[in-house]
Amino acid sequence: MKIAIQNGRVVDPKNQIDRKADVFIADGSIVHVGVLTADFQAEREIDATGMIVAPGLIDLCARPGGHLATELKAAVAGGISTLVCPPDLNPPLDEPELVERLMQEAAGLHLARLLPLGAITQNLDGERLAEMAGLAAAGCVAFSQGKRPVLDTQALLRAFEYAATFGFAIWMQPQDFYLSRNGFAHDGEVASRLGLTGIPVSAETVAIATFLTLAADTGVRLHLRRISSATGMRMIAKAQAEGVAVTCDVGIHHLHLCEQDIGFFDTLARFDPPLRGMKDRDALRQGVAQGIAALCSDHTPLSHDDKLLPFSEAKPGATGLELLLPLALQWGREAQLPLMDTLAPLTAAPAAILGREDLGCLSVGACADLCLFAPDEPWQATAKTLSSASKHTPFLGRKLTGKAKITLVGGVRV
Repeated sequence: MKIAIQNGRVVDPKNQIDRKADVFIADGSIVHVGVLTADFQAEREIDATGMIVAPGLIDLCARPGGHLATELKAAVAGGISTLVCPPDLNPPLDEPELVERLMQEAAGLHLARLLPLGAITQNLDGERLAEMAGLAAAGCVAFSQGKRPVLDTQALLRAFEYAATFGFAIWMQPQDFYLSRNGFAHDGEVASRLGLTGIPVSAETVAIATFLTLAADTGVRLHLRRISSATGMRMIAKAQAEGVAVTCDVGIHHLHLCEQDIGFFDTLARFDPPLRGMKDRDALRQGVAQGIAALCSDHTPLSHDDKLLPFSEAKPGATGLELLLPLALQWGREAQLPLMDTLAPLTAAPAAILGREDLGCLSVGACADLCLFAPDEPWQATAKTLSSASKHTPFLGRKLTGKAKITLVGGVRV
């Protein structure tokens, strides 16, 4: 189908476009951005007056939980056209058949694109390597342990070497198991006051140092997931400057919240990694603005029972798919960034991390994945306005600005 999106303000960070223009789509791909050409006969027109026309958002970390259809609906409701799914599901994605089944189910829903990460080790046990080649052939875009550690660094080295040999990327959450075990919050003033066992920043930085060393030795493409500290961000920036093939992302909540938001044992503010100090939060905001890191929702749908527990027993995580865009826009406004720079960590940057030139942009020939949003539309995050099966977020009740109105995936309005 030929589609013309007219009268909108087109913002495409990869191609440095920020102007009023029309976007033309044919057979699921972008064919032109600019003024309508005489040979293009649109079968359908979309009026984008008052809206931003941007590439579909790419979320580098979102768990579907047990409600794949519901969560993919929430993704497209938030303007997300592609989401990356970690391997630590139930069962874990350590066999090609499991990956194929998940991808077939997602494709049959005709909503957002689902890109799975394959398990590095069998059953995520941190010991025996999984069939990476088979998992890649089944559709895995990279390999990870999710939140599960690899305690044996020799096994980790073998995994890095194998991945480097075949050109696979490794995605790791940097958190040292022994330094973080039994911890529930940032090891700081708030945790001390509340009597909570803390997780020190060194739990992150020790793991980052290990991963960076192995990446430099093996040449593997390394992506570090959900950085939470100022020191961690500085280490990654230094490694990037030295030529190490490393990228990273930050959960959107870490740009807005810090340890003080735990309040009096508020389980909605329990995350993994934990919310850290204000200086850490400010450094993360700056690092994303400088292009060191991409942004993700870190969407983790949890039940009411998962959060209706003492802080130390409640599960970490929150819903985030529909909050990613408005919270990113809020960060951009507060940081006084151009809209193009605000959207880059949600579009061009994650596409580059994935190595997908056909995503996250409006280049001719790219997939016609678009997000049309009203940048100034106010709304409130409530149980009724959120489409996700999980309504648990510390931003519940918060008044937000910026709302996705239309999402297209492959030229189809979803």
